[in-house]
Amino acid sequence: MDQFNLKNYPIYANFLNKLAKELTRFYYSKLNKTFKISNKLKGKGYDPVTTSDKAFEKFIRLKIKKKFPAHQVIGEEFGHKKSKSHFTWVIDPIDGTRSFVIGNPTWSNLISLNYKGRPILGLANFPILKKYYINFSDKIAYVVHNGKRKKISVNKKAIFKDVKVSAAFHGWLSLDKQKKIPQILSLMQFPCSDALSYSHLAEGRVDVVIQCSNKIWDIHPLIPIIKAAGGYISTWDNRDAINAGNILVSSNKTIHNKFLKLLKPVSK
Repeated sequence: MDQFNLKNYPIYANFLNKLAKELTRFYYSKLNKTFKISNKLKGKGYDPVTTSDKAFEKFIRLKIKKKFPAHQVIGEEFGHKKSKSHFTWVIDPIDGTRSFVIGNPTWSNLISLNYKGRPILGLANFPILKKYYINFSDKIAYVVHNGKRKKISVNKKAIFKDVKVSAAFHGWLSLDKQKKIPQILSLMQFPCSDALSYSHLAEGRVDVVIQCSNKIWDIHPLIPIIKAAGGYISTWDNRDAINAGNILVSSNKTIHNKFLKLLKPVSK
């Protein structure tokens, strides 16, 4: 079987839909309390991880193991569980750990299901915001807020002169390099809030999202949601976003191509 059987979408989408609700319940019943923080980089920078990150990942892995024991799993905190399966679950237990640490509600649980390395289903669950984003096929994505489900779509009619841009460099792009993209800097007028910015683009709230140095667990879960909502996604140098790294997401192809040109001075 070279291609994923589209008839099987509901099996995995229903699992993720149920898991979103279970993750929010798990947070409020077990993790909504004091937690411990450590720094993965230990003096070479700051990359926080909390006891809650690890608890979430263990919870997600257990749910996957019970339902799909033969599948592979890649998680940010506990690595790669390998098997011969063509299916791989990619997990970011808390995307936006810095937001989590300071009480900013934009953190999320991100999970993708990949088939032969390609993300086919994604979940972005925001427990504090009481909502989650999920795709049920390659053409249908939803936001579920307080139990109410709404189909989402990007703002396909967006034009460059009115574009809403959410962007952040997270300390990755030096000031000297930023000076090479003055037009991008002048367009960065909306806050960039972890995976929530990508999710907002999928429902038409912003038109462009620019982020740096995403890992596969940061972006794989969002790729299927963005694409199902009609968005365009690539790296800054126009490679496939499954490579992760510096990511550009746009609501239509015209705008995407325009921003690829604007980012060219810093895309190599």
